[in-house]
Amino acid sequence: MNIVDRFLKYVAFDTQSAEDATTTPSTAKQLKLAEYLRDELTQMGLTEVEMDENGYVYATLPATADHDVPTIGFISHMDTSPDCSGANIHPRIVKSYDGGDIVLDAEAGIVTSPKKFPELLDHVGEDIIVTDGHTLLGADDKAGIAEIVQAMEYLLAHPEIAHGKVRVGFNPDEEIGLGAHKFDVKKFGCQWGYTMDGGELGELEYENFNAASAKIEVRGVSVHPGYAKGKMINAARVATELASLIPVTETPEQTVEYEGFFHLLGIEGNVEKASLSYIIRDHDRARFEQRKQLVEKAAGWMNLRYGEGTVTATISDQYYNMREKIEPVPHVVNIVVEAMKECGIPSKVRAIRGGTDGAQLSFMGLPCPNIFAGGLNFHGPHEFLPIPSMEKASELVVKIIELTAKKR
Repeated sequence: MNIVDRFLKYVAFDTQSAEDATTTPSTAKQLKLAEYLRDELTQMGLTEVEMDENGYVYATLPATADHDVPTIGFISHMDTSPDCSGANIHPRIVKSYDGGDIVLDAEAGIVTSPKKFPELLDHVGEDIIVTDGHTLLGADDKAGIAEIVQAMEYLLAHPEIAHGKVRVGFNPDEEIGLGAHKFDVKKFGCQWGYTMDGGELGELEYENFNAASAKIEVRGVSVHPGYAKGKMINAARVATELASLIPVTETPEQTVEYEGFFHLLGIEGNVEKASLSYIIRDHDRARFEQRKQLVEKAAGWMNLRYGEGTVTATISDQYYNMREKIEPVPHVVNIVVEAMKECGIPSKVRAIRGGTDGAQLSFMGLPCPNIFAGGLNFHGPHEFLPIPSMEKASELVVKIIELTAKKR
């Protein structure tokens, strides 16, 4: 099976995750793809193939080298984003993209245009996989799965390529931040690994945000408004007053590159009670701690003004910048840069303005940078996947495995 057919087979599975679930995986339909992958990897000839009770799939490509080689792993996630439907995906291949608008649904007037998505122009002349305008595509991260599986198939067919033991892992629920939570790092048994979950050709990422959530609850005092002076505490108004203490220039829509932010996800309430939900992000650990302290101070100021217990702020760390775990093992990144060079891929080392399973895995003892999978405009109907980028990503996996065996 070629890599395009493999990818198209995978996106036929609806694997959308759900944020409000309490099970793993968050949606039972993810297990359908997990079962398919388990069977495919077994039939292909990989060993130690397993799907655990949480839907995580693990497998091994046995070593062919006659000397000791570090065991490395490649990881991708099976779920697609809750932000857009992943059911009944109807992908279409645009042959030799000409640089113009791509009509996804003429009747509905849905068009992917380089005027809005200028990154399309980097792929003129290439074959591109697009949607029908009504679902996401699922390149995030079924492209990554296809690239890893294709590389394993290639190496099985070419035993003359000396390499060490290679592990592969496919997990559910990355899109809701839980992909790494039940990943069995000990069982995986690798010195280091890579997630194939990045975007554009050449991306290599080993920096990500430090991340926290902030849940703020406001208790009010409801009194008849005609007789409220000195008695009423309007929780909804206190909530908006607290929100005004957060710097208005430090929000997602005002920041870029290494600039952190406070993101107000939601606010609701009435006189008696109100709540605000924030996420806090910053690449720099010290600034990250300062941001959390600012939210706590804002809550404290409100309590001084309206009485102790009026505002409660609960701040929970979610994940940290993997850079502090990757920098002590620079060979993990250097091998990828060298492999990209040998594959003719211009490397683009950059920081992620977000998170990745690799960040959590790095803090669980598995250093795990993130490598491009080739897709763009994830999580919506304008998602697209240049086929040459997917092919290059799979070629890169093979080259990384090959070079790892040559480093003694």
